[in-house]
Amino acid sequence: MAFDWREYLEIAKYLAGLQSLDFSQEASYRCAVSRAYYAAFCWCRNYAQNNLGFKPTGRPEDHKHLREHLKKIDGKWARIASKLNTLREWRNQCDYENDVEGLSHMLKVSIKFSSEVIEKCR
Repeated sequence: MAFDWREYLEIAKYLAGLQSLDFSQEASYRCAVSRAYYAAFCWCRNYAQNNLGFKPTGRPEDHKHLREHLKKIDGKWARIASKLNTLREWRNQCDYENDVEGLSHMLKVSIKFSSEVIEKCR
């Protein structure tokens, strides 16, 4: 069955304190995968700007440009870029696709990868 996109609104209402839980586990997992990506991306972007010479433009291309910038530094940063790439691909699936396979696994690994990216950028 295709995902009911209205559930994202229910999560937004819940997070805003406007209502009780009225959404599926799938909706919360999708939201969590998306937020895990943005936590990792924004933390890493800021770290790279302050410590690695990355110059963000504030445009959507920064997602790709950050990964490209990290790959040029060394193998350790290339692995971080790879994790960011996986997180972004999964975030896109969760935010745009009607059906997402393996969502539980995707969420578990997203939290792991996001934590690793943030830890590397301390």
